Amino acid sequence: MQQTLFSMNKKAVSPSSANRISRMELNEAQYEAVTTVAGAVLVIAGAGSGKTRTLVYRLAHLVEQGIEPEKILLLTFTRKAAQEMLQRASVLLDDSCRRVMGGTFHAVANLLLRRYCRHLGYEPNFTIIDQSDAEGIVNLLKSSLNLGGANKRFPSKRVIISILSKSVNKGLSIEALIEEEYGHIHDFLDDLLIINKHYHKFKLEHGLMDYDDLLVNWRKVLTEVPEVLTELAGRFSHIMVDEYQDTNPIQADIVRLMASAHNNVMVVGDDSQSIYSFRGADFRNIMDFPKLFPQSKIIRLEENYRSTQRILDVTNAIIERAQEKFTKTLFTKIEGGDKPCIHGPRDESMQARYVADKIVALRDEGVALDEIAVLFRSGFHSYKLELELANRQIEFEKRGGLKLTESAHIKDVLSYLRVVTNPSDNLSWNRILLQLDKIGPKTAQNILGSIKNVDDPLAALAEYPAKKSWGKGLHELLALQKALRQPGLRMAGMFELVMDYYQPVFERIYHDDYPRRRKDLDQLGSIIAGYDDLQAFLDDTSLDPPQSVTELMPGAGRLILSTIHSAKGLEWDTVFIINLANGKFPSAQAILPQQREEERRLLYVAATRARKRLFFLYPREVMGYGSYGSQGGGISPFLEEIPHGLIQTTEVRKSWQISPTAYGIDDPHEETTGFGIPAIPKSKVGQSLSQDELKPGMRVRHPFFGEGKVERVAGARSFDIYFQRHGRKTLHLDYAKLEIIG
Repeated sequence: MQQTLFSMNKKAVSPSSANRISRMELNEAQYEAVTTVAGAVLVIAGAGSGKTRTLVYRLAHLVEQGIEPEKILLLTFTRKAAQEMLQRASVLLDDSCRRVMGGTFHAVANLLLRRYCRHLGYEPNFTIIDQSDAEGIVNLLKSSLNLGGANKRFPSKRVIISILSKSVNKGLSIEALIEEEYGHIHDFLDDLLIINKHYHKFKLEHGLMDYDDLLVNWRKVLTEVPEVLTELAGRFSHIMVDEYQDTNPIQADIVRLMASAHNNVMVVGDDSQSIYSFRGADFRNIMDFPKLFPQSKIIRLEENYRSTQRILDVTNAIIERAQEKFTKTLFTKIEGGDKPCIHGPRDESMQARYVADKIVALRDEGVALDEIAVLFRSGFHSYKLELELANRQIEFEKRGGLKLTESAHIKDVLSYLRVVTNPSDNLSWNRILLQLDKIGPKTAQNILGSIKNVDDPLAALAEYPAKKSWGKGLHELLALQKALRQPGLRMAGMFELVMDYYQPVFERIYHDDYPRRRKDLDQLGSIIAGYDDLQAFLDDTSLDPPQSVTELMPGAGRLILSTIHSAKGLEWDTVFIINLANGKFPSAQAILPQQREEERRLLYVAATRARKRLFFLYPREVMGYGSYGSQGGGISPFLEEIPHGLIQTTEVRKSWQISPTAYGIDDPHEETTGFGIPAIPKSKVGQSLSQDELKPGMRVRHPFFGEGKVERVAGARSFDIYFQRHGRKTLHLDYAKLEIIG
């Protein structure tokens, strides 16, 4: 890994000049953060509040005050961020800032471990391996240890590496992680533990470190070699950390250890923007910083330089209901702007049309497409919109998540349908034939050769001399194709027939992560249900937005479609946030209170991306399939909490009224939101079971996890429940929709 010490050659300014600039260009809170040099400091930097400027000025101020640049350590999450800060500090003060050690956690770890790794049994010339290398090692170990095999549905190398990495970054044992997230492969736990042991042994013997090892070994050398801790804690007298809310447990330990000699550490972050728990980031790190450093000073940056006050009023309202937070209220001197708008179209198709209409209108008013973004929780939430934009020839770029046809399991389902409209589509036939047990590439090619240039491929397949080992599978496939050709069969019915056939194939092929993939198939079913003609559906899904993007004129602006996670740190004049439907945002899988709280923060991050215009959209009707069942749709509870005076409704307000029965409310006049929509009583969130109704030993059903058995009371209105396919889950009665079945 490249050493991240950045050299600057910028014109220097005098210290007195730098001081005048600081006072002129910083607000009061920023100036306090910049000039607080000694002790632990926690800077809660609200969205758009100038945290980078604060870090840059503090870096320059430290050097100006006589702190040797070599004694300053700046830790960031991207190389670009570190480069920018050091360069700006160099321009602000002088090129002595080039001697500051600045970079990502991993880059600094690499630099330090080259010097201290001998204490851990490594030579300084160790090699850093990437994920592909790691997966290759796992494959080698599986073979040498006689694990897996043709008749054993062993987890793939990708899933194994994912499990090993998550275990490290979340600070969980492999046993705990399997129980929490990978219950469906619990039977392979012992084998995974063996692989993990040999994987670490192999790396050490061959002088290899993976990406996670850089952090693990940095912490290890600090905790196990006292002289190294003494040397490094003394070497860096001042430590600064950016985006502290995104740190994992290992990184928080490293910061604590590196600052142990002096506690001169400033961390900057926003608890309200902690949204990366799936990567191992721990919300508790920023919340517990004052406990870790009891004498720490907390400084809040609340003046926003990005958004209008009307937008900030709404974002403040979203985060105000957070159960745990550092209280702050964003404000701005930016005047004007419209109130954010909430619109509830009938379904996702109408939502896509509404967004496209608005984008066209904004474009006609002179708003550049690249100043408009459409944000969503998950990549598959934008499929309907992608089709609508492509049909209107609106140029867009998608960031985060896969396109509809890029996922293997989606391609599988489409192949079953494509041979209905085109029986000569050998590409699709080859894909689905290879999914049959005992049929390999050679046999598939022989079968395909028999239907080449025939008038009725289905009849030819029916007459093919199949072997006993795979003849039954071919017969079942042909029966499906015959059923799909029934006159008058609607699109939703076709999808159900395909899924009835494909489900066991799906679980067999993607056995180690099919629960994660299932949501894509559910979304595909929702899209199919909106079509009356199979050919029209296949034509639309064959559109390839990346292909059209590459054909654009160089430099042409494009509309941005992005997952919220990929949009963090960015901003646009106009932001649309779509699919804010109950069950989709927050996600139906956000069962535990801490999961729902992260979903709230995710919406906050999305809303704070907007500078001038902000639109919230939720489809009133959401069709679901498969393991999630039918979803009623309706407004997200997070939107319901926004005071109605802070937002504007649309001219079709009456059309978004939701039937009271959608939430099980007998009298819609008892309580309503500011939008005339029946509010959800707290007792109706999830299944309103009382603590006394559940007893250990009872059997229950959950809409996602399926049937399970209550094991014990885990806390106030919380229970440990064991599900056969997903393992043990701790569920809270206020959020989990449980049904007692025995």
